[in-house]
Amino acid sequence: MEAIGRYQLRHRLGSGAFATVWLAHDPDLSVPVAIKVLADNWTTDLDIHRRFLAEARLLRRIGDDRVVRVHDIGELPDGRPFFVMDLVDGGTVADVVRAGCTPDVALRLAAEAARGLQVLHDHGVVHRDVKPGNLLLDERTGEPHVVIADLGMAKALAESSGLTVTAGTPAYMAPEQAHGTGGFDQRADVYAVGAVAYALLVQRPPFGVDAGLAGIAGRDPKLTPAPVAAEVGAPADLDVLLRSALAHDPARRPSSATDLADRLDALRERIEAGERPARPTRPGRDWTTGSVAALATAAFGVFTLATWLTLRLLG
Repeated sequence: MEAIGRYQLRHRLGSGAFATVWLAHDPDLSVPVAIKVLADNWTTDLDIHRRFLAEARLLRRIGDDRVVRVHDIGELPDGRPFFVMDLVDGGTVADVVRAGCTPDVALRLAAEAARGLQVLHDHGVVHRDVKPGNLLLDERTGEPHVVIADLGMAKALAESSGLTVTAGTPAYMAPEQAHGTGGFDQRADVYAVGAVAYALLVQRPPFGVDAGLAGIAGRDPKLTPAPVAAEVGAPADLDVLLRSALAHDPARRPSSATDLADRLDALRERIEAGERPARPTRPGRDWTTGSVAALATAAFGVFTLATWLTLRLLG
């Protein structure tokens, strides 16, 4: 294709299981845009067709700078629907995970993602597939900020309690989603942001990438992510927050995406102010009152032995 409606196609930006996204030019407004087109193998699937259009309408209805905006919608001659979005061309958070970043940047991006998800939650929607690749970076206003994208798996919160279709990306998926039995809410997205924050900090998801749905569903509820605060040079409270966000029990997580964002921002401010964790104490070097007394006792024993040996030699 060279054009979709009035939009002149430039090149493909990416593709997934259900759709392809193209870079295009809008000659009427003289601006670049992104166009998402349903994959041709789903043309006759009415349920996928319906979900695709529902995503476009949802994005259009939200209309917030933290969520990608939709400007137009249409249908190709072969029946495939498409919709036209803002072009957010600063890459994705996945690029930052691969390249690595400082702890303050990691926490800022994660907090921005959480605030974007709160916009969805305020509209009664849970994303269900939060991962670094679905978090776009908008550089048009200077410092890159996060824009939420790809709501193809999003679901109304009112319906999520009875949802039985498993959706999401395993490395960032809350345990309750992996069971596919429904009964999850916005705290599933809170878990996913915690996983994204962890990946930004240490360039790996909290529980590995190869567990799969069965591994997530069967994970020991007592398992917690490995501590990372000392590794990245951040206050120890970072590990406390990550354990909370990634708790197996949703009731132990921050109650909302805003709550998580506020706590991430508070930690970032402490890091930017220069706060660092205390250096870990090596085994056997904990200079408490008890250890000092033990050292004194040992020294006295050595002195006594040396005195005895000296007397024997002189006698």
